Amino acid sequence: MSATPTRGDSLALWLQYLEGLHPRGIDLGLDRVGAVYAALGSPRPAPVCITVGGTNGKGSTVALLSGMLQQAGYRVGRYTSPHLLRYNERLHVGDEESADAAWVEAFARIDQARGQISLSYFEFGTLAAFLLLAAAGLDAAVLEVGLGGRLDAVNLIDADAAILTSVGLDHQEYLGNTREQIGWDKAHIFRAGRPAVIAALDLPPSVIEVAKQIGAAIHVLPEIEPVQGQHWRCPLPDGGNIELPAPLLQAPHQTRNACAAVWAWMLLGQRLPFSAQAAARGIAQTQLPGRLQRLPAAVETWVDVAHNGEAAASLAAWLRCQPQKPTVAIFAALADKDLAAIVDPLAQAFAGWIVLDLRTRSPRAADPLAQSRALRNLLPATVAVENADTLARARAMAETMASQRGRILIFGSFVTVAAALA
Repeated sequence: MSATPTRGDSLALWLQYLEGLHPRGIDLGLDRVGAVYAALGSPRPAPVCITVGGTNGKGSTVALLSGMLQQAGYRVGRYTSPHLLRYNERLHVGDEESADAAWVEAFARIDQARGQISLSYFEFGTLAAFLLLAAAGLDAAVLEVGLGGRLDAVNLIDADAAILTSVGLDHQEYLGNTREQIGWDKAHIFRAGRPAVIAALDLPPSVIEVAKQIGAAIHVLPEIEPVQGQHWRCPLPDGGNIELPAPLLQAPHQTRNACAAVWAWMLLGQRLPFSAQAAARGIAQTQLPGRLQRLPAAVETWVDVAHNGEAAASLAAWLRCQPQKPTVAIFAALADKDLAAIVDPLAQAFAGWIVLDLRTRSPRAADPLAQSRALRNLLPATVAVENADTLARARAMAETMASQRGRILIFGSFVTVAAALA
């Protein structure tokens, strides 16, 4: 472990210190982080807090809800993870990222308060976010749950409303090997007597069982009709509906994320009075890096953080709605991901796959040669599979394979997309 930084040291040095501080990168549990939270005075991020959990769609839903509330004139903070390019991306007050100096001050306070208690990198960051949000004079905070729900550090906050976006197979080593087990864990973000907005499709019964045991006010989203032209009908909790603009975020499931955000806001009642006009403006203007984001390039190029089976299925649905043209994937998933689940919905989607080597960027990266061998066993024999040691080489190869009339899709882990955006 490196020497403890001071308030005069850089954010980069503090992050390096935090990475080496705890023996486990992911260490779920509320006892350690809860004790330090209490030592800090249990800062509540805002008078109204909404948590967003789920396998996929959390970051988009946080962004949509925050954007809607900002359009209504509320002062809103949001906390998400992981980041793509800068740690500061994890915390916004309005549209502004929190500055290096603010993070450093918060980390120093936590390091002093924790005594001999060891905290993980994520736990440190979450407590720092609580401190910074609590000091920002907010009307509302929208908080993304990091992993699971029950034992995630964000679940220290008794949220005034909670959204569950989806339940899919991911992080099974921590949450269980079935959607029933994973749903059971994620449903613990709900609170007694408070709105539990459930957007997940094909809902595991365990989610409703836990929500009932907790005593949450359960609200399950119905089916949502597809976008027609530039608008869609958003069903409302009272059985009515409103017409809203198509989300600027591209994927088909974004209307469901937007609907969940609308419901959570409406169900807060007079604590944050709802505005349909502000909701419409927020949906039409909200952007989020790395979510089907188009990059400037001679050949049509997109990036997306689809990194599990459920996200890959959504990506495949989006591709089916696009003009048909030769499409090449630049891909890399971390070693702990279920490669077969990612490939299955996309097996017919690409003329070729180029596997990117991420080992210099993440200790969790897969061996690219092993990943490409596995891909060849999962894909039709007619689909080319190649390897590239840098993104520049991968893009050059993809441009040749796709040609000027084709398309390139760079996807997989957040690390993959960060490399493309850097």
